[in-house]
Amino acid sequence: MSKKITIEDVAEALNVSKTTVSRAISGKGRVGSATKEKILAYIEENNYVPNAIAKGLAQSRTYNIGITVPDDFALMDLPFFQKCLMGVCEQAGNTDYDVLVSMTKNDDINHLERLINNRKVDGIVLTRTLTKDLPAEYLLENNIPFVAVGSSPNKNIIQVDNDHESACYDLTKLLIEQGIKRFSLFCDNTEYMVNKMRMAGFTKAVEEYNLSDLSTVYENTNDESIDYLVDRVLKTNTECILCMDDSICVRVLDKLKRNDLEVPTDIKVASFYNSSVLERNIPSITSLTFDAKELGKEACKTLLSIIEGEEVQKRQLLGYKISMQQSTKTIMGKDSKK
Repeated sequence: MSKKITIEDVAEALNVSKTTVSRAISGKGRVGSATKEKILAYIEENNYVPNAIAKGLAQSRTYNIGITVPDDFALMDLPFFQKCLMGVCEQAGNTDYDVLVSMTKNDDINHLERLINNRKVDGIVLTRTLTKDLPAEYLLENNIPFVAVGSSPNKNIIQVDNDHESACYDLTKLLIEQGIKRFSLFCDNTEYMVNKMRMAGFTKAVEEYNLSDLSTVYENTNDESIDYLVDRVLKTNTECILCMDDSICVRVLDKLKRNDLEVPTDIKVASFYNSSVLERNIPSITSLTFDAKELGKEACKTLLSIIEGEEVQKRQLLGYKISMQQSTKTIMGKDSKK
């Protein structure tokens, strides 16, 4: 049986865009008669059968876009998804598009499939990327326009993300230059690409300064394990607990408080993600800040460009801010003894 060809295959073979192929098939939009004839002759010769879902979307506009929100997010993650959604809605509203929200699980995309099968949207914004990304794979297979908020090793996925790797590299480097040499990094689910990118930044920094042997990474931490891990690292020479996100950091700070330990006098603490919760902490927490609303706006803007048939960047990386605060400040006398 011959391999089933896709729109991408047709576009590549004829050196035209996927949008041109789609317009030639659907009869919608401007396509030169010679180009259209060439495309139709090629697909007939190669027995191309348009995907029913993708063809339906190509033939009409709903003026809706979908946005997926994972239903397993922690309460601490809610502000990120809220701000990202706000950005998407604001940008969509400027172009007369409405936004439909779909809840997804890592292994259950029934809601997303229903949106697509019922032709309720012209495209999708994914708000989380995974190492094994079922939603992204489904959308790719069905030629549905979509943009991922996050990074992916799949180069066929259009991505809009913050530069987490550079951010975590820069923050770790600043802490090392302040004199910290022994870190314990608390990381949660490593299936999330954002955590893999942050870990990559941290690893790059400690390797660059030949500190890998002095630092420990604890993966897949959760509420139950953090108390145990804090007790464990306090028995070592760890100088700074680095938290992969604000949720972990809040739990670490709570545990240290219950142990009657002071930050940064007894141990330093920093977070690779800031939040309103951390902003109210005393002492103030060294952390990274990302603009989730701007992330949503850029993702939506990119998706709408794709829907209009315009060329877009494969990957956009937005900026970040480093906030050096009291939680990693060197306390004279205490640190000089180490």
